[in-house]
Amino acid sequence: MTLNVLRIESSIKPEGAVSTKLMDEIIEKLGDTTVTTRNVSSTPAIDANWLGAVFTPADARDAAQNDIAAYSDSLINEIQVNDVLVIGVPVYNFNIPARLKNWIDQIARAGVTFQYTETGPQGLIQGKRAILAFSSDGTAAGSDIDFAERYMRHILGFIGITDVTSVTAQQIAFGADAAWDTARKQIADLAA
Repeated sequence: MTLNVLRIESSIKPEGAVSTKLMDEIIEKLGDTTVTTRNVSSTPAIDANWLGAVFTPADARDAAQNDIAAYSDSLINEIQVNDVLVIGVPVYNFNIPARLKNWIDQIARAGVTFQYTETGPQGLIQGKRAILAFSSDGTAAGSDIDFAERYMRHILGFIGITDVTSVTAQQIAFGADAAWDTARKQIADLAA
């Protein structure tokens, strides 16, 4: 069976990014795939115009609001039509890149990807899997100074994606070979 994969690229490096190489190897391990790539480098930050657009009923939006909402809708649709998200998570200053945060802000929409209930928030994106391609020079995944992997797991769970696996090439500054060995073992253990 062919897996539909959404590949989210967020590195600021045009070439040679560790997270990009990790995604290549992860997707190869997944086998028979159809890949949609989303480079989030040009994803705009949300602002007051975005709020006005997405919270205005579709039939009451002006042309500018339709364009703003349509872009956000297209990002959400990419998630909905794919089986697996492979997300590049390079760590910059202990957290995710701003461009990845912009993508998250575009796709985390009340009433669309999550809703508030009497018992708390409920994610509306169901039946998806995410694999995080985590890379860092000095930050250990899951450590007290890691605000990237924990955040990604939290926000994905918030919108309903709870099947999340991390592949980590971490603390590369302390030994690139060891970091890659660990990452490749994790990739080998991935189930398609």
